[in-house]
Amino acid sequence: MAVPAIARATTAFAQDKLAGSGEVVVFSFGGSFTEGFRKRVLEPFSEVTGIKVVDVTADFSEPQVKAMNEAGRVDWDTAFVQGQAYPPMSQAGMFEPIDYTLWDDESLTGVPDSARLADAVAAFQSGQLLTYDERTFGEDGPKSWVDFWNVEAFPGPRGLYASAAKFSIIFALLADGVAKSDIWPLTDDKVDRALKKLDEIKPHVTKWWSAGGEPPQLLINREYVITSAFANRAIVAIRGQDAPIRMVWGAGAPFNRTYWTVLKGGPNTQNAQKLVAFANRAAIAAGFTEGVGVDTLNVNQLQHLPSDLVPLLSIHPENAHHVVLE
Repeated sequence: MAVPAIARATTAFAQDKLAGSGEVVVFSFGGSFTEGFRKRVLEPFSEVTGIKVVDVTADFSEPQVKAMNEAGRVDWDTAFVQGQAYPPMSQAGMFEPIDYTLWDDESLTGVPDSARLADAVAAFQSGQLLTYDERTFGEDGPKSWVDFWNVEAFPGPRGLYASAAKFSIIFALLADGVAKSDIWPLTDDKVDRALKKLDEIKPHVTKWWSAGGEPPQLLINREYVITSAFANRAIVAIRGQDAPIRMVWGAGAPFNRTYWTVLKGGPNTQNAQKLVAFANRAAIAAGFTEGVGVDTLNVNQLQHLPSDLVPLLSIHPENAHHVVLE
């Protein structure tokens, strides 16, 4: 999606409600994330609104946001905040209420109510799901985490994530018959139940992967036949390498959300509100999803995305109800 095309699609609305002057100071995660974010969101925003974007990068925003809040000097206007960090920061009064009067109808109808909070908006969601080698199982591959544990019906080497136990705990509970709606909260009894279930599959896990790119590559190399994998990494392999990988949404996929926030006391809060409104427009959300490799939440974006990408996303209607949100 070229910037001029986005500009043509959004100029009329931007001139009506989002046009402005001055600047906005925006946090992002650096690397390829910021590269895609600039190209697909920030540069189009500046072009159609006249507001200059100053971006700052770090691995995580939360320590800096908390420090600025405590010091009483907030230098940023917006920040992405991890889902688990959001509640206490919100309760501490660190965020401005989101100005939904700046949003167009396509954004308000496309972004679900659960993602539109009083002082934050879910910017994107990411997580893991079951994937398998189509060359091994074809159309008759595993359909559930119960199947992942069924080494007789689906023999071969498995993979699970080593770096965050919660994913494997969720998979184990699903394999042991716990309903998605009953996963949270993770009580001690549930954790014990999951660990017992994991003992059953451990002999068949040939590698506990840690880097996000490992599961797709190990499937391609036939070192796995089934594995958990980050959804975005599987999508990159499928679309970029024509990898013979099947994503199994129906098994249940734990995801978490990262939130847009407008920082209370920031130097340009009104411009920050305009940026959040702009980024949640369907065409811009589609650019964010495709350019950064995360699932933004506006379902109306699906009409703006490549047809081969749409069915692979967590927000696709056939996949969304299988997502297990924290």
